Parts: sequence; structure tokens; C-alpha cells
Amino acid sequence: MKKSTVLLGIVSSLFFSNLLLAQETPTNEDLLKRIEALEAEKAKPKEWDASFYGWVRTEYNFDSRQSAYSREMHLNLYPLDEKLDANGKDINAAGGSNFLAITSRVGIRFKGPDVWGAKASGNIEADFFGNTELNKSSAGSGSMGLMRLRHATATLAWPKTAVTFGQTWYPSVVPDVFPGVANFNSGIIFNPFGWAGQIKVAQKLTPELTLSLVAYKDREFQTANATGASFNSATFNSSIPTFHGQLQYKTKTVTTGLGAEYQSLKPVIESAGLVSNEKVNSEMFFGYFKYANDKIITKLYGITGGNLHHLVMLGGFAGYTEPNGQESYKPTKTSALWVDVASANPKVAPGVFFGYTKNSGVDAGFKNLYVRGASGARILDDVWRASARVDFKQNKFNISPEIEYTAATWGDLNAEGKAQNNMKDVGNLRAMVRVMYSF
Repeated sequence: MKKSTVLLGIVSSLFFSNLLLAQETPTNEDLLKRIEALEAEKAKPKEWDASFYGWVRTEYNFDSRQSAYSREMHLNLYPLDEKLDANGKDINAAGGSNFLAITSRVGIRFKGPDVWGAKASGNIEADFFGNTELNKSSAGSGSMGLMRLRHATATLAWPKTAVTFGQTWYPSVVPDVFPGVANFNSGIIFNPFGWAGQIKVAQKLTPELTLSLVAYKDREFQTANATGASFNSATFNSSIPTFHGQLQYKTKTVTTGLGAEYQSLKPVIESAGLVSNEKVNSEMFFGYFKYANDKIITKLYGITGGNLHHLVMLGGFAGYTEPNGQESYKPTKTSALWVDVASANPKVAPGVFFGYTKNSGVDAGFKNLYVRGASGARILDDVWRASARVDFKQNKFNISPEIEYTAATWGDLNAEGKAQNNMKDVGNLRAMVRVMYSF
């Protein structure tokens, strides 16, 4: 009896299990519908999408001489003038080194639903370079190691027109034609550098030719401070932005362009106890060229103009005393050019860089000089830099050793803001290794 009962239970269980399986097993028609639904979902464009990117970047630098720099020797500009002690020895002939990872970076790119028929996208990017330098009068380290905003933009793109607003590169910085050096100085003082709040309209005239018009305000990097001015007050006091125009021609192998801009800054609102309406007005012109194929990448850039201080270049402006005691201003003139040639090999890519910049002074008769590249009664005449590097790449990992030599000629400051007499050539040899792991 027991055996019969057990056997009956087993048979019943098998029967009902098969019945349930038969009910749950989808038919070929059901499977086809599910596949079609999944394919339709994949084909449907996403309303929102985002992707993260960035890198961990570490650099070791050794310098043979003291230089003008920022962030604990990380970003070197030019070697300092000779400084003799009581025994006639050059104090600035001392070398130094440092190990930093503050240029590690993180960013996010995102896109959303169309806006007024335009494709909408955005970008936010930051690093840990900070906005302020080491405070030498205390144990503090400024904002080094803290997150710094680099880019924060939104773009609306129609078939032939794009509008970008937010903070991004100065329009004279051309990412496609940028020095390929390993050093974080990125060719600074020969190539414009920095970010600005702006609005940019780019219009495609042909598939290869684009006209860009930009209005911007200096932010992190800015003009020099006149007597009585505060940080970036010359920009804040100005009622109009800097205006920039650029024409770029781009194909698969060639990128070339030229541009110009006009800047009007108001260093102070009060001078000699009176309301000041004095401004420093300047123009700038530049051009660039790039040729790239699967073997070689060649880049060339040239720039000339007045008051290029905000682009982290030599120069600035001079102050003149007017009959009423107030100070008026005129821009100093600076020119620079650079060339970079590198292999396009995806695994091992050597490259070389050469840059040159010249201080062309200002009108005679100034009382004060507000420039980069001067120290007391001494001023830079010119600076040149040559470097050689090799990029070793494996997937997203990159090791780049580089040797760089920067030479500067200093002289006594004359009435036209130029170097004259007692000329002294000094040089700094920088040996460095950059290691990057990107994502």
C-alpha cells in the first residue's frame, strides 16, 4: 500500500510539472516578439548618455637652475637672471627636483534630448592643480592638491552652426595644434594657455572651412595688476568682453587657420584720488598649421600682439603719468613661435619641440611696467626652448622621458621696456619622466 501511494505521488508530481512547463515554455512566435522588442529598444536613441574619462598622471622633474615656475617647480617658464652673492657666486645656479601627481584629471561628457532642433551635449573636467601658489610666508600650500575647474561647457549643434557657452580653452588655444611635449608646461610662454568664461559661435562655411566668433572674459589667468588693482580687477572693470575671430580649414591630414582678437581692459576705477576711465587696449594676431598622417605629425604656431600676459606669455602693459597725475596705459609687444614634429607610431613615438619668444617693448616714457619677464631693473630680451622626448605606449598606459633646455637672455631695462646693456645668457636643463594611465 505504501509503495502504491509513493508511486502515485511521483507520477502526479511529474504530470503537474510537465503541465506547468508546457504553460511557461514560450512558443516560437513569443520568442520572435521578444527579439523584435529588444532590437527596437536597442535601435531607439538614448535620451541621456554620459561617459567618464581621465588619467592618473605622475611626473618627476629635475632642474639644473632656478626658474620662474608655479606649483612647486611643476610648471616651469624661463630660467631666472643671474643673482650674485657677496663672493660673486650665482645664487640661482642651484638645481632642484620634485615628484608630483597633481595634474591627474577626471571628466565627464554627456548628451541629452535635442534642444530647438540642435544636438545638445556638455562636458565638465577638473584636475588637482589648484588655483593658488604655495604661500612662502607660512607652512600652507595654497590650493595645491585641491580640485580645480578646467572645462564646464554646454553645446547646441545644428547641421552647420554650433553654439558653446561656459568655461573652456582661450580661443587662441587650438587643441588640434597643441605642443606634444611630455612636460606639463605644454609649451607655455610660446603657446597660449588657459581657460576663460565665454560664448562661442562656430559656423561651417564649407565642409572644411569654419568661422568662429568668441566673446570671453579672463578667469584663472589674467592680465598683470596695476598699482591699486586687485586680482583680475582689470577684467571685471571692463564693460565689454574680449572679442575673437578665427577661420579654420580642416581636412583628414591638414589643419590650418588664422585669427585675431581685440581686448580692452580697465586696470583701476580710481587713480590719483580721481575717477579713472583709463584703459589698456590691445590687438593680437596668430596663425597655425598641422600636417598629420599615419607616419608623422608636424605642427607650427605663431603669435604676435600686445598685452599677452593673460595667455601666460611674456609681456603685459606699461603705466604713464598724465598731467592730472593719473596713470594711463599702453600694451607691451610680444611675439612667439614654435614647431613640434613627432612620430605617429602607436607604440613608440619620438618627438622634438622648439619654441622662441621675443620681448619687443613699449613706447618710451613709462613710469611703471606691469609685465611677466621682468625683475627689478632687469628684463628678458628673449627666450628659446628645445626638447626631445619618446612616448612609450601600451593600451592606455604611457611612459614619456624628456630632456628640455630653456635659455633666456636678460639685460638692463631701458626706456622702451627692452633689454639693453649688461646682457646675460642663462639656461636651465630639465630632465623629466611622465607616467600616465588613462581611462
